Amino acid sequence: MADWVKVADLKELQRRKKLLAEAGGTGIALFFDDGYVYALRDICIHKQRNLSKGLVFQGKVICPGHQWAFDLPTGWVDEWAECQPTFPVKVEGGEVYVDPEPRVRTEAPAPEERWPVGRGAKLE
Repeated sequence: MADWVKVADLKELQRRKKLLAEAGGTGIALFFDDGYVYALRDICIHKQRNLSKGLVFQGKVICPGHQWAFDLPTGWVDEWAECQPTFPVKVEGGEVYVDPEPRVRTEAPAPEERWPVGRGAKLE
């Protein structure tokens, strides 16, 4: 069972498109893209840069350090077969919640799990 933690106001995330939040002492980069909310660990696994300062492009966040492109739904990087930790997300009553227990893939995600098919928390 997830212990959901409120991390942001949905309106602010929609306006800014990305935010740095925190849950359980861990920095979490939140992204709003095409009506969905995604959460990835903020510190990049490659060069320890802040993904919350990265660019979102075609369903990926581009790290400002060395331009690794992380798939928003899965955290996967095709070029290097590595994965950025992600967090389950839900949106309720105009607030964004995450389960603070990160998920890390060890194998490449299936096509239906990736952007644009695989999605984060959908706004109703």
